[in-house]
Amino acid sequence: MLKGLGGLGGLGDLGKMMKAAQEMQGKMAEMQESLAAATVTGESGAGLVKATATGKGELTALDIDPSIFNADEKEVVEDLILAAIKDAQSRASEFSQAEMRKLTEGMGLPADMKLPF
Repeated sequence: MLKGLGGLGGLGDLGKMMKAAQEMQGKMAEMQESLAAATVTGESGAGLVKATATGKGELTALDIDPSIFNADEKEVVEDLILAAIKDAQSRASEFSQAEMRKLTEGMGLPADMKLPF
């Protein structure tokens, strides 16, 4: 009766695929937790402004050296703050991509494989 379905071998392959999918889902969840717990720091103005973000790119802190507070240089300060935030977000993105490469390579998938995330 099962000959029309390709025998039991086909069902065994399906089981392996389901197990692999569940394993990948678990590893993705672990990676998401790791990204949320990790922090990266971006900076600008030779360290006068530092922005800290999670591995997911969520800004968590700003550290601004008081020496840059000068009413005449308001635009410069704003630019430094934005630059530090962008640097932190860029570092978070790089960190996230590196973690994704580790995950895909660890599972035998191509390093450049894009997973929904």
